[in-house]
Amino acid sequence: MPRRDGAFLFDLDGTLIDSVYQHVLAWKQALDAEGLDISVWRIHRKIGMSGGLFANMLLRETTLPITAERLDRMRAHHAEAFNRMHAQGAVRPLPGARELLEYLAAQDIPWAIATSGRMETARHNLEALGVDPSRVPVVTRDQVRHAKPDPDLFIEAAERLGVDIRQSLVIGDSVWDMLAAQRARTLGVGLLSGGYGHAELQQSGAFRVYDDPADLLRHIDEVAARD
Repeated sequence: MPRRDGAFLFDLDGTLIDSVYQHVLAWKQALDAEGLDISVWRIHRKIGMSGGLFANMLLRETTLPITAERLDRMRAHHAEAFNRMHAQGAVRPLPGARELLEYLAAQDIPWAIATSGRMETARHNLEALGVDPSRVPVVTRDQVRHAKPDPDLFIEAAERLGVDIRQSLVIGDSVWDMLAAQRARTLGVGLLSGGYGHAELQQSGAFRVYDDPADLLRHIDEVAARD
């Protein structure tokens, strides 16, 4: 039986790591390599989905055939470009991210990470946060059948923690996170640090919206009653 108390279930990119726009540019490079001229703003509007669903949606805007080989090449190009930016120091934790996770641990509030990214790109982000996947549940796209806006990632994270997801909070920066939270029948908390607007997050189901992890930590009493 799951514990009746809940947990904080975090998205990663744009929620704990300042990496959304680097992902956008990495996908732009991957699309350019396939001869696909798609505007950067269109790419940004789909960040937060799984890479496969993301690529499929973008490819539907072109006349090129959607093949498994093309999708694999695009994912590989994206991962290579993103990891290169990480190595150059362009990707860092968002303000307050480490402190927020440390606070939850000190208060004995369970937390986990659930990301639409695959481990090939998530690994560097986890290292930047000081998160050890052998000690903290980390669910990546590789490990579930469906990614956001389906709720599978967050449901799996709650199950690994042994908590009731209906008593938990999903923390994310995109409308896809908030839609996934609704489908999991739990509350979503939105952060503006991924580029989506306050109204967009609220309309997608966020019951609270904060600037970034540091702002959430300053208002933690609004979402976590434990002292």
